[in-house]
Amino acid sequence: MSSSDIFIGETIGTAILILLGGGVCAAVTLKASKARNAGWLAITFGWGFAVLTAVYTTAPLSGAHLNPAVTLAIAIKDGDWKNVPVYWAGQILGAMIGAALVWIAYYGQFHAHLTDREIVGGPGAQDTAKAVEAQEKAAGPVLGIFSTGPEVRVAWQNVATEIIGTVVLVLAVLTQGLNDKGNGLGTLGALITALVVVSIGLSLGGPTGYAINPARDLGPRIVHALLPLPNKGGSDWGYAWVPVVGPLIGGAIAAGIYNVAFA
Repeated sequence: MSSSDIFIGETIGTAILILLGGGVCAAVTLKASKARNAGWLAITFGWGFAVLTAVYTTAPLSGAHLNPAVTLAIAIKDGDWKNVPVYWAGQILGAMIGAALVWIAYYGQFHAHLTDREIVGGPGAQDTAKAVEAQEKAAGPVLGIFSTGPEVRVAWQNVATEIIGTVVLVLAVLTQGLNDKGNGLGTLGALITALVVVSIGLSLGGPTGYAINPARDLGPRIVHALLPLPNKGGSDWGYAWVPVVGPLIGGAIAAGIYNVAFA
């Protein structure tokens, strides 16, 4: 695979992943969406199907890593680091494109949601400078469509949850997803990985929203910060390091386990 194929494949694949994954979060969250309040089960299966679609579409181009933690783990496993920056660049760009496409697809719903005073706060809710400052720092009312956040903010637990979930995902990719020729995820591997993502979401997604992918969280969080959304609130940058550091550590641990137990 050439560097250009890798970059194009990872950009397209991660854009599809975030478009469909972020899309199901928007569908469940936003006012005037037909799927509003469909619940966690819809979100977990939506993300699983997003992985399946993205991997199946772009595996021939780049091997469909679509996740910096997967790329890191494969580099540790194989000892080949030369294309890691290309993979990561495509993944971040693709995640940003996918998030922007979610905004376009749900433009009217975003506007209706963020101009509803029952959602963004009643009259006088933002009158004080302290309240405005707090809103700018905290997670806004639609941030969960773009990136993840903890239900209980305990840094070490949040990092540990992301590490554990990512270890499960990456071990599944390393042991089942890669085909014999090393050309990336085959058809069966794509399905297995998608089902693993659903399983992680159902079993381990409750505490943090299971980013298990630094690009999936960071790229859309940047887009949330840049988009001209009314009353969108803050992008919660104080938490942003957790879904980046946790999955990278998890990917490295999974590669270590693979090299010790399976290689």
